[in-house]
Amino acid sequence: MKSSRIRLVVVDDHALFRRGLVGILKDMLEFEVVGEAGDGQEALELIQQVQPDVALIDVNMPHMDGLQTVRAIRSLKLGVRVLMLTISENGDDLLGAIQAGADGYLLKNTEPEDLRRGIQHVARGDGILSPEVTSAVLKAASHQGPPEISNKLSEREVEVLGCLSEGQTTYQIASRLYISENTVKTHIRHILEKLEAANRTEAVSKAMQMGLISKIN
Repeated sequence: MKSSRIRLVVVDDHALFRRGLVGILKDMLEFEVVGEAGDGQEALELIQQVQPDVALIDVNMPHMDGLQTVRAIRSLKLGVRVLMLTISENGDDLLGAIQAGADGYLLKNTEPEDLRRGIQHVARGDGILSPEVTSAVLKAASHQGPPEISNKLSEREVEVLGCLSEGQTTYQIASRLYISENTVKTHIRHILEKLEAANRTEAVSKAMQMGLISKIN
């Protein structure tokens, strides 16, 4: 019988931080740590071997950094969710991670309970961003300018995007907008197609660049 726990891989080149994080995660009964790696190349081999649900990956690592690792994971179609866990509040790092295909971006000073919720969000397919990086991503997005888009988003799709930017789940969006969860999922699918986004987090980032939404709460 398959375990109901979320299977995790931790990737960080700082051994003390990595092992400390593994210890914290092992105390959380919702998770099962199935491996750890000290660089991107080691992580790729490990992920292919153990096939975790979520990989927690640092941005700055030697040999193969976090962004290169995420791009490799996506190119190999490994099917793992990726949560960046880093000290970097740089907007370019955040946008780079999202564009590479990361599902979330949290800072290493995140409280354990917030990390727990963040991992659960990402495992369900919801995006998550640390509140501290909001201003940085807005600034970086403004420098890049609005991307071209041929298909206009409907008013309802913009409302759904606003909810996504606040970190709301499918259920919460459905309750807030008085629509079914299936309808929310349909709107999200259309949003991803129109924005050419790989996931919800990238869709929010692109919508911010376009000026459709102004902040992430």
